[in-house]
Amino acid sequence: MKKRAVILMNMGGPDSLEAVEPFLYNLFSDHDIIEIPKLIQKPVAKFISKIRAKKTKVYYEYMGGKSPQKEQTEKQAQLLQETLGENFIVKVAMRYWHPFTEEALDSLRDKDIEKFILLPLYPQYSRTTTGSSFNEFYRRLKEFREKGFFKEAKIVEIKSYHNHPLFIKAWVERIRESVSSPEDFYFLFSAHSLPEKVIKEGDPYKKQVEESVKLIMENFPNVKHSLAYQSKVGPVKWLEPMTDEEIKRLAKQGIKNLVVIPVTFVSEHSETLYELDKQYGKLAKESGIENYVRVPTLRESGIFIECLKDLVLKAA
Repeated sequence: MKKRAVILMNMGGPDSLEAVEPFLYNLFSDHDIIEIPKLIQKPVAKFISKIRAKKTKVYYEYMGGKSPQKEQTEKQAQLLQETLGENFIVKVAMRYWHPFTEEALDSLRDKDIEKFILLPLYPQYSRTTTGSSFNEFYRRLKEFREKGFFKEAKIVEIKSYHNHPLFIKAWVERIRESVSSPEDFYFLFSAHSLPEKVIKEGDPYKKQVEESVKLIMENFPNVKHSLAYQSKVGPVKWLEPMTDEEIKRLAKQGIKNLVVIPVTFVSEHSETLYELDKQYGKLAKESGIENYVRVPTLRESGIFIECLKDLVLKAA
């Protein structure tokens, strides 16, 4: 019986402290993210990853020695599989650590796949995230097709769902679960930053993040809010304001109750557990903010899984 394969795409994260350096090497080797001349990209990636690994290991030591993203993504895949039923096969494909895209494809070799549905766990499209995962999928699929696999399988790309009603509803539910009186808080949305150059070249990420925020805030008409960016790497100009600077600004304005919403993240990893919780939680307290609430990522939210199901069924 022919099957439709849902390839659930995410960044991935190191599953041990020993995996931190090779994970970073894979990340910095990706030309879709770091535009170093291809001839020298891998040597430069090796150099950068070696230098950054020592600092980055501290994040993962704080999180128990690894990223929880793999387990959380696999749980999302399991829940999506259960709700889609036996005509679909859901597989996880991580970009920079196991299980890689080729591992997902390898596990499907003995299945009669009529269609691949590429479903990134990046709600807002960027060439550096969704685009990179798509490119990797096509590279690996080409290798399998050269060996005689998946020759007739069609491919459907789900590029973004930043404004899907169920995606918005899932965030609204998460926020209401986190604070009983939203009107008593200031909402700070935090998104992963990108180099400004990427946006100026036509990447829709910034506009899509802003639309997600706008649609969520329609459910909280009396709450003040702003959008900031986090996780900058390197010396070039990235999207601003940065989240830590925005926290300081709000504290100076006298804000005492702050809700931080990681609007571009659907699972927990170093950007949320270490950066938002540990670093920025401490910064907020030191700056005079009395109540700092970080809304959990969507993870196993039933509404979010329904959102993914709806996207798949429409694509199928």
